[in-house]
Amino acid sequence: MKYQLENPIKGKLGSQNYKTSILWRNGELISDEPEKLGGQDLGPDPFTLLLSSLVSCTIATLKMYIDQKGINLPNLEIEANMFYKIENRERVAYIERNIHFGEKLDEELKDKLLLIAENCPVSKTLKGNIHVLTEAIS
Repeated sequence: MKYQLENPIKGKLGSQNYKTSILWRNGELISDEPEKLGGQDLGPDPFTLLLSSLVSCTIATLKMYIDQKGINLPNLEIEANMFYKIENRERVAYIERNIHFGEKLDEELKDKLLLIAENCPVSKTLKGNIHVLTEAIS
């Protein structure tokens, strides 16, 4: 098995309600819940982190393509949000991703960039078959 990350992401709960220190290869990121859920809103909540992964991966993937093709798109902006629907008595998550190119593009280029966005690695992971394996380690 080959892991995506050389070292796993580690989270540690501190003494403040819901404030979590997330340790990654170059430092520490704070995650927290909003005040209305009992946190202090000291950092992004888990859903914000999930959507941030999609946004940052989409931007990086598009930027690589744009640079490779020599396309001038300096005002690329992406936003994402999510909601749930009940379908066939199951709760189904939907993520909306809006891409703002900052200028009018011809349809062929716009369609190509949308296809590139759909194929960013995080997008493919979220749309794929995901299994979360959980184990207790003492």
